[in-house]
Amino acid sequence: MHFDIPDALIASRGPEWTAALPGLAADCLDRWSLRPDGPPLHGMAGLVLPVLRADGTRAALKLQPVTEENAGTVLGLRTWNGGGVVRLLEHDPDSGAVLLERLDASRPLSAVADGAAAFQVLAELLARLVAVPAPGGLRRLADIAAAMLDEVPDAAPALRNPAEQRLLRTCASAVAELVDEPGDRLLHWDLHHDNVLAGQREPWLAIDPEPLAGDPGFDLWPALNGRWDDVAATGDPARAVLRRFDLLTEVAGLDRGRAAGWTLGRVLQNALWDVEDGRTALGPADVVIATAMLRVRR
Repeated sequence: MHFDIPDALIASRGPEWTAALPGLAADCLDRWSLRPDGPPLHGMAGLVLPVLRADGTRAALKLQPVTEENAGTVLGLRTWNGGGVVRLLEHDPDSGAVLLERLDASRPLSAVADGAAAFQVLAELLARLVAVPAPGGLRRLADIAAAMLDEVPDAAPALRNPAEQRLLRTCASAVAELVDEPGDRLLHWDLHHDNVLAGQREPWLAIDPEPLAGDPGFDLWPALNGRWDDVAATGDPARAVLRRFDLLTEVAGLDRGRAAGWTLGRVLQNALWDVEDGRTALGPADVVIATAMLRVRR
């Protein structure tokens, strides 16, 4: 089958993989008795083809290479079994192709005008997802946290601002206090407003998980950071972050101190990624979020 492959996707995934996409799509259509049902959609990670199954059911064929980040996606989706998250219909382990129930990509949660209502939906979805025990075979927060701590001595001096260096080390100290109790829940790892779409089976469903076994507090940062314009518009971003944090921890029934510590861990992770990419300053939103979390831990 023929379709145009966006330049951004070629740049992200490389010409070799993207050149094979039409053949992979045709193979999946034939294997799972699908027929195209609209133009393809794409992000930086892969291509999504709207399709119809043999019985007329609307579905979405997602094509993306298997990476460390998405290696646990199928196991996570099977474990959640559609509870608050898109349902897995088929999977090809060799290519990484998945067939998913079709959601409305034109209606992400980020498009809901009422910011408070949208955040309530996000909080309730997160609470459902992290209530599920993680299956064996997933990446573990224990390993990720230990690796982050090992990187801090070399990464901190790369930040130009001494105050940000101290903040990075403070985040690392919070992780060091928690690393021996990393948790065992099934985490989405990237649950923000744009990763929630309108559905028919449920009003809203999460998509694109990068499953991880760990403490639910490590899963709060994407929600705290989402729709940042709403946070900035309050005039007191740290206070707005704390209101979001209080709602998330209340709805999910989390210990505030532990959740704040693991959120500092996400700030640390972002900082380490930024340093690896050559940046010399923390993201402004991360500074605000870290400052708010330190208030919780006083």
